[in-house]
Amino acid sequence: MREAFNQGLGVGENYPYEEGVVVMATIEMWTFTIATPPNVDLSGFKVEARDGGVGKVDEATHEAGGSFVVVDTGPWIFGKKVMLPAGLIRDLDPDTETIFVDLTKDEIKNAPEFDESTYRNQTYRDELGRYYTGHRVGSPGSGT
Repeated sequence: MREAFNQGLGVGENYPYEEGVVVMATIEMWTFTIATPPNVDLSGFKVEARDGGVGKVDEATHEAGGSFVVVDTGPWIFGKKVMLPAGLIRDLDPDTETIFVDLTKDEIKNAPEFDESTYRNQTYRDELGRYYTGHRVGSPGSGT
């Protein structure tokens, strides 16, 4: 059963079974956990971390199990873009066109930089998933 569970998820013999649990959490991370109106384009929405503004949404998707937003941080961190899995969005205010994420500004600043050439690649998403899994509210190492 373990082998069947781990097959196809990028978890092989070199990984303990518990790694499958992390992989599942990573998959859930790429799914919106809040109600998002399907006809609302999040592009241009302001992005608020737990401790302040971080930029604006440059791109957003509503892919099943693969939703994300790309945030342009603008001058805050010298024009860096970061990709945030949809599961990190804790609230959405369509009236003020603002999304609220469950990360601090430092966690976003230290996130892997958005890579336009590979952002739809599963390996890149796995790397982001590993980074953000360690920074989710209430997760070990998140400080909350």
